[in-house]
Amino acid sequence: MATATPERAIGQPIARVDAVERVKGRAVYAPDLTLPGTLHCKILRSPHAHAKIRGIDTSAAEAYPGVKAVVTHRDLPALTSDEQVGGEVTLDAVYLRQFLMAQDRVLFHGHPVAAVAATSPHIAEEALDLIKVDYEPLPAVVGIEDAIKPDSPVIHEEVRTRSLEGRGDKPTNLSVHMQLARGDVARGYEDAEVVLESEYRVGMVHQGYIEPQACSVEVDANGHVTIYTTTQASFGVKSQNAALLQIPLNKVTVVPLEIGGGFGGKGFTVPELPTALLALKTGQPVKTVLGRDEVFRATGPAPDAYCWIKAGAKKNGEVTAFEAKFYLDAGCLPGSALYVNNILVAGLSPYKLPNFQADGYDVLTNKSRSQAYRAPGLPEGAFAIETMMDELAEALNMDPIDLRIANVTDDGAPMSDGMALPVTRFKSILESVKQHPAWASPVPAGRGRGVAIGMRREGSGTSTASIQLNQDATFSLIVGSVDLTGTRTSMAQIAAEELGVTVDEVRSTVGDTDAVGYTDGSWGSRITYVTGMAVKNAAEDLIGQLKGLAAERFQADAADIDYENRTFSLRDNPEQTVALSELASTNVGRGTGAIIGNGLATGVRPVTSSGVQIAEVEVDDATGRAVIARYTAFQDPGRAINPMAVEGQVQGAVAQGVGWALWENYEWGEDGILKNANFLDYRMPTALDLPMIETIFVGGPAPENPLGVRGVGEVPIIPPLPTVGNAVSRATGVRIREIPLNPERVFWATHNGGSNGSA
Repeated sequence: MATATPERAIGQPIARVDAVERVKGRAVYAPDLTLPGTLHCKILRSPHAHAKIRGIDTSAAEAYPGVKAVVTHRDLPALTSDEQVGGEVTLDAVYLRQFLMAQDRVLFHGHPVAAVAATSPHIAEEALDLIKVDYEPLPAVVGIEDAIKPDSPVIHEEVRTRSLEGRGDKPTNLSVHMQLARGDVARGYEDAEVVLESEYRVGMVHQGYIEPQACSVEVDANGHVTIYTTTQASFGVKSQNAALLQIPLNKVTVVPLEIGGGFGGKGFTVPELPTALLALKTGQPVKTVLGRDEVFRATGPAPDAYCWIKAGAKKNGEVTAFEAKFYLDAGCLPGSALYVNNILVAGLSPYKLPNFQADGYDVLTNKSRSQAYRAPGLPEGAFAIETMMDELAEALNMDPIDLRIANVTDDGAPMSDGMALPVTRFKSILESVKQHPAWASPVPAGRGRGVAIGMRREGSGTSTASIQLNQDATFSLIVGSVDLTGTRTSMAQIAAEELGVTVDEVRSTVGDTDAVGYTDGSWGSRITYVTGMAVKNAAEDLIGQLKGLAAERFQADAADIDYENRTFSLRDNPEQTVALSELASTNVGRGTGAIIGNGLATGVRPVTSSGVQIAEVEVDDATGRAVIARYTAFQDPGRAINPMAVEGQVQGAVAQGVGWALWENYEWGEDGILKNANFLDYRMPTALDLPMIETIFVGGPAPENPLGVRGVGEVPIIPPLPTVGNAVSRATGVRIREIPLNPERVFWATHNGGSNGSA
């Protein structure tokens, strides 16, 4: 492992601190853990997308040899309040409970109806066949465009559309309506010399994490519930399960194990509730590991989208009018409102748009509740917005980057919501991208070249960290942020630089919910920024305490103590010194005891991250198969704490975005049954499908924070859908406005006048 010098821990391409244990297979993931005396849980799921439950008979399953308990909605305690639970997205506890265990109705294909605990997973699975459920099938609302029809069946009679005007007065499948506007759109059309209008569709996809949801739950003699799980949000799982089980928060401990991918999809509790119910009922530890089909059907995919845009522009490229409607599929429960808001703000804010009106809708369907997926909502919104920008450039016979430069929002100018755009340097980034060979070089014969941009205002929230000085002058760092992407390494780098030591001298770990202070989930590209600030603050606190101890030795004030090269010295008499190692051994080992620095970061200023991507695509005319021949991602990471990790984040996000653009899609029957709930039929890209993804850092440090960092976990997945879409359209000469651009869709768009290709 590379070891940075004390002065240069930040900015070095340091290998992950957990690399060896992962390579040797010693990292413990949730499916790996089996506690002594463990029972195994299997979940009975609905074969219908929508149906009434007229009765459940569990008696035969309960009598089956090896079965220790069966739970249904009847085992759920009554909720005593309308509590909101969640994290990045909040949800009524009553809705979350409906999602995790069906009550009077099943709302989607795969909806949990009952759960069994048995001495082996095979016995538990056999017992599921013995549970008799009397269903009365109901009409299923499968697609957005069906859901918004006036005569569509209403999924929840109690739902009324929430908007700025209040709540509607009729049952509806539109749970939320948001709107942002500026200027005079009608006047903008009068000023326009080109006006275009188009519809865009994006399919529902899964986050594609390799590790399925899994957990183990044990309950001690005092009723204390300990949950070992794969999650992005330890404290979220704690609060959600405490609310659903109706027990105090101090009776729940969540231990986050290693996580095999999340990408936003593991922010809410899923198997933990039925597992905990069974553990409470049996008094034994219970373990649940979902199958791959269960992961696809019932954990939370990214929403599909239907978008309509009308825009006008002058011949010089200035967009004078912009109207848009964005519909996102929330699934069976309200919950994609944040994703809609992301589109209206971060999706539109890269452009000035002096005259615009944009409406966003949260739409209910009979599908699994949608969940976050890297920059939730923004890839879908960007496909529509960035494709329209490309269409305008084409209609004006204008370079697509020049069109964007002409319309990009200046730093400090108002975004779509009226707030000032933080420093992004977007115009200068675009100007430099235009000069790069990835764009400036001639397009090779037989290829199409596409470009798109992406921007996101990163999450903030709260993070906590603590650093303990050990007797031998090494340090133990504990953070509350689950490590999804190697953040233990970047946190160790930040701590090492602040403490003036090497990364090897800092042990970086993730604590459980009893070991560290409250910390929001690992989402929103907030970890390096916000948790990094908590680590920096903890290091400063620790150094401050040590300066105080040194000052006592020198009979001076702590404000007069300097620290450099592991040595504390008196500023006015630099010959008076004491080494870090001496303070550690005398005070930790024989003196005052533990010296712990605590750091809290909350309410920090949001930063904005941006990127530009360029793709070159070849399309086989005989099959419609599109192949990525070259891909270049320009990303502004601010100050890159670990450049190697940042590059990996960008490349991984691009790979996921390309998969979404070309192959990935949930295939639904008219009855709402998911037909491709496995990795064989749900096509994800492999290394053989992707070119080398060139990553180029642009921009500069973010002035909003002393670390200078920007998030990189989400922006790189925003441009790929329109980047690839624009390249395919340039390669074929046919504009295709529906994702994924699979061979069938591209073939019919280019061979049948677009009748089956949404051209």
